[in-house]
Amino acid sequence: MEKVYSDANAAIAGLTFDGMTIMAGGFGLCGIPENLIVALRDTGVQNISVISNNAGVDEFGLGLLLQTRQIKKMISSYVGENKTFETQYLNNELELEFNPQGTLAERIRAGGAGIPGFYTKTGVGTLIAEGKEHKDFDGETYIMETGLLADVSLIKAWKADREGNLIFRKTARNFNPMMATAGKVTLVEVEELVEVGELDPDQIHTPGIYVDRIVKADFEKRIEQRTIREREAG
Repeated sequence: MEKVYSDANAAIAGLTFDGMTIMAGGFGLCGIPENLIVALRDTGVQNISVISNNAGVDEFGLGLLLQTRQIKKMISSYVGENKTFETQYLNNELELEFNPQGTLAERIRAGGAGIPGFYTKTGVGTLIAEGKEHKDFDGETYIMETGLLADVSLIKAWKADREGNLIFRKTARNFNPMMATAGKVTLVEVEELVEVGELDPDQIHTPGIYVDRIVKADFEKRIEQRTIREREAG
């Protein structure tokens, strides 16, 4: 089956429906599937639940879906860079399920591994633990967290072959590999596309068995917060 599509719009065609759950890889703006996010916006799909470490920034990344009010709920760890998110949340226009970052990563990994739930000490005694099952192990209290799955995972990789074997580059290897395993359908946008056999098998991070559709794309790669030091005189 051919996995390579002409562009992001073609790759996402026929997969969206109102009320669906999306996973979107990336950390800040590093390793985000920016082209697939735009294509998702352009489908006009509504009431999306989005599982992502963060919510992008205003006018870029997932921030585009917030601007068009297509997101109903965010399951996230950090959302502090998006004024649109802040406004909608404070006005009770957006649902939010906060997760400690490690817990969010493990919930996604567990979902992809077929593990329905697990226990962690993180969050015990805080608002995170409210309403969750508590259990003691060796005198320590843990709370149960559930695995996460998505109807579609949107992934950004550095390089792929035509079978969908993926290599991620440096810190873009963040939430992307685990999200690739936790989507019922996984879409990947890449910087480089090569033929089967050109990738060193020992360097592959995600096997192609998890990947359904691939698109080679161009990337803007914005900087989330540009911090510079003024040049000293003299």
